[in-house]
Parts: sequence; structure tokens; C-alpha cells
Amino acid sequence: MDFLPVDLDVLVRHLLKLVGAFLLTLPVAWNREKATQAMGLRTFPLVSVASCGFVLLGQQVLADAPDAQARIIAGLMTGIGFIGGGAIIKYEGSVYGTATAASIWGTGLIGAAVAYGRYEIAVLVSLLNFGLLIALQPLKANIQNNAEGHNERPGTDPNDD
Repeated sequence: MDFLPVDLDVLVRHLLKLVGAFLLTLPVAWNREKATQAMGLRTFPLVSVASCGFVLLGQQVLADAPDAQARIIAGLMTGIGFIGGGAIIKYEGSVYGTATAASIWGTGLIGAAVAYGRYEIAVLVSLLNFGLLIALQPLKANIQNNAEGHNERPGTDPNDD
């Protein structure tokens, strides 16, 4: 008697992919948590894992319909863009949060890439995203310090463009 008709191999494979999406997102999530405290250690991994899950579900249900799978990716891009839009704030003529918004979009890509088994893309996007956030921070701070009339928003990190 099969109480839960679950293929254990598929379950383990999906679990490993979801965990992989989670782990590859942590460096960026940690950086954004430190910089903005608005989105970070919870939001970024959730977006990556959910993206991975939607793609895995689409692969299982829509295996013979590549057009439908493409619509899943398009929907993810749009939905994650909406979440990222919530991170962007205009304050006294300046715009903040664009790095966080772009990073959240990248974490969605990481989750989708892991689901499709394109680990090289997921790893490279994770490394590039994290690396750019770290490496370009001193340059951004230098530019901001040299700008005339720069207004910092209280309670936020001016390094989060």
C-alpha cells in the first residue's frame, strides 16, 4: 500500500538542488543584510529556493512543453523584479537600493539555474554578484565622498546604490 506515492530518488535530487540554491545565495544575502538590513539573510535565500522550486515543478509538470517552462522563467523574472522594486527608495533627489534590487534578481537566477542543472551559471552569478558588491564598495564610497551636496539617508548604508 502506497500511502505517499513519492519517488525517493526524485525527492533527494530536488532536495539537493533546493539546498544548493540556498547555499549559493548566502554570500550575497549576508552582504545585503549587513549593508541594508531591509532584505538579506531571509529574503534572498527564500527567493532563490522558491525560484528553484517553481522551475523544478515546471520541469515535472510541463516536461513536454518548453514554451510553458519559458513562461515560468518570464513570470519569475517579473515577480522578482517587483520584489526588487520594493528595495529602491528615492530620498532627497538620490536613489538608494538599486544594488539590493539587482542582487535579488540575481538570486532568482541562481535558483533557476540550479533547478536546470546549470551549476556553472549559478556559481558564476553568485561569485560575480558577491564579488562586485565587495570589490566596488570602496570605489562607490570614494565617489560619494567626492560628490558635492551628497545627502545620506539616516539609518541606511550609503554604499547601497
